[in-house]
Amino acid sequence: MTGVARGSAWPDLSGRVGEAGHVLPVRVYFEDTDFSGSCYHATYLRWCERGRSDFLRLLGVHHNKLADGSLTGEPSVFAVRRLKAEFLRGARIDDELEVHTAYGTFTKATITIAQHVVRGGERVFELEVQCVLLSMSGRVLRLPPALVALLTRG
Repeated sequence: MTGVARGSAWPDLSGRVGEAGHVLPVRVYFEDTDFSGSCYHATYLRWCERGRSDFLRLLGVHHNKLADGSLTGEPSVFAVRRLKAEFLRGARIDDELEVHTAYGTFTKATITIAQHVVRGGERVFELEVQCVLLSMSGRVLRLPPALVALLTRG
């Protein structure tokens, strides 16, 4: 098997960024469900984490660049500070869903991102997540203007 250049295979694997934010398609697999065949509650959080991670990646904010300090001036990481989740409708095995991630709102040290999961145009889950930038020792850092510029529409 021949290797494919990084970033050139499966261009939609990370979803797509548009004016309103990011959309990541997901499918409900057996592993995502509980004994009743309904989507397990923590699965929605995993999908939203993937949506945020891919959104950041497509905006140029790679986790390895945070970790090596090249984006912020010192090694750092985003951490979830607060979640507000609303489970609206249950997803079931084989459902095709979309995870929508909006551009965030900022304070000096936090970014708050709104996300929702949609099935056929109907919202099944909503999440508001507040993240902070931490040094590797756990100290809260201010969001550098260059980082905020990457995380906004421009």
